[in-house]
Amino acid sequence: MPWLSLSIQTDGAHAEALADALLAEGAMAASIEDADAGTPDETPQFGEPGSIARPGWERSRVVALVTLDTDASRLVSVCAATAGLDEVPDYTREEIADQDWVRVTQAQFEPIRVSERLWIVPSWHQAPDPGAIVLVLDPGMAFGTGSHPTTRLCLEWLERCVAPGQSVLDYGCGSGILAIAAARLGATEVLGVDIDPQAVSASISNAERNRVGARFQNAERALAGQFDIVVANILANPLKVLAPAICAHVRPGGSLALSGILCEQADELIAAYASFLPLRVADTRDGWVCLAGVKE
Repeated sequence: MPWLSLSIQTDGAHAEALADALLAEGAMAASIEDADAGTPDETPQFGEPGSIARPGWERSRVVALVTLDTDASRLVSVCAATAGLDEVPDYTREEIADQDWVRVTQAQFEPIRVSERLWIVPSWHQAPDPGAIVLVLDPGMAFGTGSHPTTRLCLEWLERCVAPGQSVLDYGCGSGILAIAAARLGATEVLGVDIDPQAVSASISNAERNRVGARFQNAERALAGQFDIVVANILANPLKVLAPAICAHVRPGGSLALSGILCEQADELIAAYASFLPLRVADTRDGWVCLAGVKE
């Protein structure tokens, strides 16, 4: 069955309310986009919570998927009023052919080559290089599929630093990708912790799929012991708060890597960790930085 896509122009102050109204009126899906995307006026928005004063875009576009027999004019009018708009906004409509939406979604996620020997491969793909170290990982509810620069930075750092037989702690494990990579790279004792129960559950499933013995637990449980390598890919503010706890789990002579840090935040993080462990910039990518150091 064909579908109808409605692209509605609005402003940042009303975009979320308009999307919610469309869903309440029966839209199958509704998303908010930058109306200037692909032009010189496009406004990228990334960073950590609290770093963006006004989320969204001043010129926004709400895209809704509805059934072909929907009265688009009535729907947009009703939803605009619900969202608090004084006038019915301009919109365009486009008929969308029915598709195998699972296949379309899967096609968006291709294998990712991290390095010469390390690949991240969704479960529905064949490994491009049978001789490589393959991490089987599907997009899901937990953060960390390998596409984000901070995840790539940490994976590359682990590949350079993990030696067979070492112990590794993944602090804020998300999908478990870093812990799984450490295990595949030869670490024998691997533990991941996270405050999100869904992340812990996703990590356990991903470890089983990759047939590695990494363990995972909720961060609320007591965490004891020190590790040869500790990696934390979170965000700058929580990394500052967690500095004493994270560094306490790095053994003397052990290594620590931090990411989830914007380049302009690097000096602040280095200063926050200076009394525990000396950090330096190990690598950068697309405005993000990986900091690393050895505990004395």
